Amino acid sequence: MSNVSNQEVGKKVASLLLEIEAIKLSIDNPFKWSSGWNSPIYCDNRLSLSYPQVRDYVKSALSNLVREKFDNVEAIAGVATAGIPQGALVADALDIPFIYVRSKPKGHGMENLIEGRALEGQKVVVLEDLVSTGGSSLNAVNALKSANLQVLGMVAIFTYGFPLATENFTASGVILHCLSDYEHLLSEALDRDYISNDQLTSLKKWRESPETWSN
Repeated sequence: MSNVSNQEVGKKVASLLLEIEAIKLSIDNPFKWSSGWNSPIYCDNRLSLSYPQVRDYVKSALSNLVREKFDNVEAIAGVATAGIPQGALVADALDIPFIYVRSKPKGHGMENLIEGRALEGQKVVVLEDLVSTGGSSLNAVNALKSANLQVLGMVAIFTYGFPLATENFTASGVILHCLSDYEHLLSEALDRDYISNDQLTSLKKWRESPETWSN
């Protein structure tokens, strides 16, 4: 099941990320992820912040997505670190408060896990730049829930669409909406001759079984 509801936006975002090389594809010399997986794709959405037109488009698309899916939102919660600037931009566009969630409590001072004014019962939408397996994203959700905030759901720029991520979000009862995903990326890459049909087959196999793909 796709987490992308607006196909035009999904296509546009995939195109923009390819153009600025925020997404790179390399089948013959795959990237090594921290998980140990060999991956033919590397996604760094932080690069969109360096391109004003792309940054503005992503900000507008994310803001519209939040308005459409979570019209009762009271605050945006960014996931450290890449979700912080994107989340702040969206919160500013929506004129609502912004907070962010650290990966672990700060080691000094107040030792905060959540930064900013988090109010008990506040309705928040979590903002993430990229969803892979969903582990770190859902850790942020759990931190917010532990602080007695009401998590309405999550929005992200891009998702690989791994079955494991779908299982994790379903098990956690968290609604996820994304601007674009792996299917839109592959379609755009093929249309732009970034990849061949043979490479497309390999890229699809990676998404089905990333842990064994390099074998």
